[in-house]
Amino acid sequence: MDLTILQKQANTLRFLSADMIERAKSGHPGASLGLADILSVLSLHLKHNPKNPSWLNRDRLVFSGGHASALLYSFLHLCGYDLSLEDLKKFRQLHSKTPGHPEITTKGVEIATGPLGQGVANAVGFAMAAKKAENLLGKDLINHKVYCLCGDGDLQEGISYEACSLAGLHKLHNLILIYDSNQISIEGDVSLAFNEDIKSRFISQGFEVFEINGHDFLEIDEALKKAKNSNRANLIIAHTQIAKGALELEGSHMSHGAPLGEELIQRAKKRLGFDENQNFQISPEVKIRFESAVELGDLEEAKWKEKLENSQQKALLERLLNPDFKNIIYPDFKGKDIATRDSNGEILNVLAKNLEGFLGGSADLAPSNKTELKGFGDFSEGKNLHFGIREHAMAAINNAFARYGLFLPFSATFFIFSDYLKPAARIAALMKIQHFFIFTHDSIGVGEDGPTHQPIEQLSTFRALPNFLTFRPADGVENVKAWEVALNSKLPCAFVLSRQKLKALNEAVFGDVENGAYLLKENLNPQITFLASGSEVYLCLQSAEELEKQGVVCNVVSMPCYELFEKQSKEYKQRLLKGKVIGVEAAHSKELYQFCDEFYGIENFGESGKDKEVFEHFGFSVSKLVDFTLSKK
Repeated sequence: MDLTILQKQANTLRFLSADMIERAKSGHPGASLGLADILSVLSLHLKHNPKNPSWLNRDRLVFSGGHASALLYSFLHLCGYDLSLEDLKKFRQLHSKTPGHPEITTKGVEIATGPLGQGVANAVGFAMAAKKAENLLGKDLINHKVYCLCGDGDLQEGISYEACSLAGLHKLHNLILIYDSNQISIEGDVSLAFNEDIKSRFISQGFEVFEINGHDFLEIDEALKKAKNSNRANLIIAHTQIAKGALELEGSHMSHGAPLGEELIQRAKKRLGFDENQNFQISPEVKIRFESAVELGDLEEAKWKEKLENSQQKALLERLLNPDFKNIIYPDFKGKDIATRDSNGEILNVLAKNLEGFLGGSADLAPSNKTELKGFGDFSEGKNLHFGIREHAMAAINNAFARYGLFLPFSATFFIFSDYLKPAARIAALMKIQHFFIFTHDSIGVGEDGPTHQPIEQLSTFRALPNFLTFRPADGVENVKAWEVALNSKLPCAFVLSRQKLKALNEAVFGDVENGAYLLKENLNPQITFLASGSEVYLCLQSAEELEKQGVVCNVVSMPCYELFEKQSKEYKQRLLKGKVIGVEAAHSKELYQFCDEFYGIENFGESGKDKEVFEHFGFSVSKLVDFTLSKK
């Protein structure tokens, strides 16, 4: 190992990062400069192909501290990815390939990171996905590592504790976390708020722990070698100085989130043998060293392809990469009264039988969520993932499963506890990845568990997410159709499902689930149109019948997916929404005012009691909905 050239590589990464941030007049130089030595040595170990960033058996590199994006982009450019020097100069600019935090639109970025701790859980997810892929395809085809750079902030976030607990449990030997222990946060020394014995914490979770000087190339190299040969999940505690090389700002919290200043950068360059008057400097020898990744990666991928050609798993890999949704035979729920959590459970099992990459699990609620994949065994040999009570980590781990390339994951919990995983659901939407969220116990119908467990505002929360579809089916048939739409949407989707049994609906009169809403009951000149979802659809059908006895002509529209209905043409909406439109949901769904004149819902938190009594208390009965409608007519 040539220490002289490694030092030049590290300093090149440092000054490229500093120049990017200085040019943008914003960014986070501290972590980028502090981690440059580690990334230079890691480049000697990383198995990847810049010519094909999607090669399946590549090592995954996750920057959990997404604020160090300048370092990541510098590294990707030097290694030969589709990221030019001009792209580096457009750091943090509108429509650039180098946004402020890593996004998957940039080639070489494995997963979108930024909210601290998420990347740690993503790395655990990649390692779990790799272990599952290895069981499916064999060690000859899947034998890569997952590297994750994280910092004090990542390890303070609860999600990292949740995820690492699972990593230790499953002995994810392919996982190597590198902890940038610089003891600095935005407010100052981390001891102001954080003084854990990290080594003991991770040993207690089942990790192999190595402790090194994060600026000593030999120690870094030795730790990586040992971690690569470990039989457990690995943590390398790298003691570093934030903003290493930045003169008087070394070790200072002032270097975390603001440019270093041109004058300081010039002096630092001069001290380390760089031209103080030149920005974005890359010497030929440094470029050659980093770009060797192209030739080496191409060679590794060629060897892998040769193994694939001779493998009996080639057909399976093709099915995993290109799942076929067209020939799935779903359960027939026509005329069947059934809770949508139950119909959904049957659908999940059909999907698991037909799609090799379909898997998932619950945050310790599978019997209540009805999400057990029966006869399919447990991770890592099987398809059932057990997350324990770790909703946030579950969703971030499954985001990584979705990004891995072979799997269609689902995450399940009660709808009220979707609050715990919302940040990861948001990142799934930002990336537009196919991740399915199963949320049962969808309303005040939870009953005796009371307002702490009765979701009121959560439906609106998920409907507000761009690039996300929220389905609240009204019966088993709608549930099936919702899944057909979801599988073909290539977006993250939520299924919001009832605990209580729901009545089977009539056939659609006009439109379908793929339109987000459709007519169940139609009259030519209605005075009232009810617009509802889930358990309230049948209530509206009953109320419409009663109103028509009193001479009030009604239509009923079922709206299983607000977001899809929102995208429909003006003509389609006008066909459905005639007369006075009344939105009906057992939730605080004020977004329905986009479509309706009046809203009949929940204005407060729920109550504890039998589900039927709670529904009656809040006015979800035929007599009360009829009275409300007559008062508004």
